[in-house]
Amino acid sequence: MKTIPIHTEFIKLQDLLKFANLVESGGQAKECVQAGEVSVNGEVCLMRGKKIRPGDDVCFRGEHYTVSYAD
Repeated sequence: MKTIPIHTEFIKLQDLLKFANLVESGGQAKECVQAGEVSVNGEVCLMRGKKIRPGDDVCFRGEHYTVSYAD
């Protein structure tokens, strides 16, 4: 599992995909989420504005990611 540090309380799912350089654009992030390619905590998530908080498990293209608060 890869950890992505953030400086805010949460990050939206589509923003996480962009921030972590998992997709090239916001449009691509939107398409991936709406196509059901992303799961959050084991369930497919179609809400691109889903708030991802530290401890949440995001799975995209077979890789798992979580966020943590940056120091």
